[in-house]
Amino acid sequence: MTSSVLRYAAFTTDPAGGNPAGVWIGDTLPSDDEMQRIAAEIGYSETAFLVPRHGAIRTIRYFTPEVEVPFCGHATIASGVVLGESEGTGRYQFLTAAGEVTVDVARTGGRVEAALTSVTPRQQAVTPAVLHEVLAALRWDAAELDPRLPPMRIFAGLWHLVVGAGSADRLSRLDYDVERLTAVMSRERLDTLQLVWREGADLFHSRNPCPSVGVPEDPATGSAAAALGGYLRDQGLITTPAAITVRQGEVMGRPSTIRVEIAEAGGIVVRGTAVPIG
Repeated sequence: MTSSVLRYAAFTTDPAGGNPAGVWIGDTLPSDDEMQRIAAEIGYSETAFLVPRHGAIRTIRYFTPEVEVPFCGHATIASGVVLGESEGTGRYQFLTAAGEVTVDVARTGGRVEAALTSVTPRQQAVTPAVLHEVLAALRWDAAELDPRLPPMRIFAGLWHLVVGAGSADRLSRLDYDVERLTAVMSRERLDTLQLVWREGADLFHSRNPCPSVGVPEDPATGSAAAALGGYLRDQGLITTPAAITVRQGEVMGRPSTIRVEIAEAGGIVVRGTAVPIG
């Protein structure tokens, strides 16, 4: 079997920024245990494993250093860029455990850029009791939240809990109880928290703790950005069609820029670049 593992930073043009992802490409997928071992050895929040299915169709699976997850946005963007550089631009179809995801790859301004179209997003209400547990673990007070962004479970391949911070200062101070937050997120099957501050109509700042999958904080979360776009549309918090920018990873020293395009219906487009690391 021919295979290779590449390391790319997604949602950035700087290898020191963005969110690192492993991209494994081969003829046949390794065993589950072997994929888990490779992901743990690479040590990034996710590593994607791709094999050809037919034509431009690829089967793709995603592993954190600890568990397999059904979808990962930044590793999808990185994989799209890798395919664009090695096999050519155009449209690819990724068969993920969360559903089929279209990835359009183009060369823009001398760089390869990928745009994924998510599965159809959806939302669920969060109970007051669960929200109270999450805020207590975050050490946030309900009075510090943005009433214009009601907390809600949101989905576009993974489940997230969106919580709007009332100020940039509130978002900048993230010092959560790891054990307590991990417990409630694991029980409620939440992959990340999507903590956001809305600076303007089309500009959001985000921080995404995800201790339930072994990642203290993610510097760029494409799945959460897609879910945020669906939430804004479906809850009537934005006029569609629309485009927003999500900035993430700034406090971590790995700034990321995620561009999100929100149509009137259907999947959400998440667009970004990726560059090799090292």
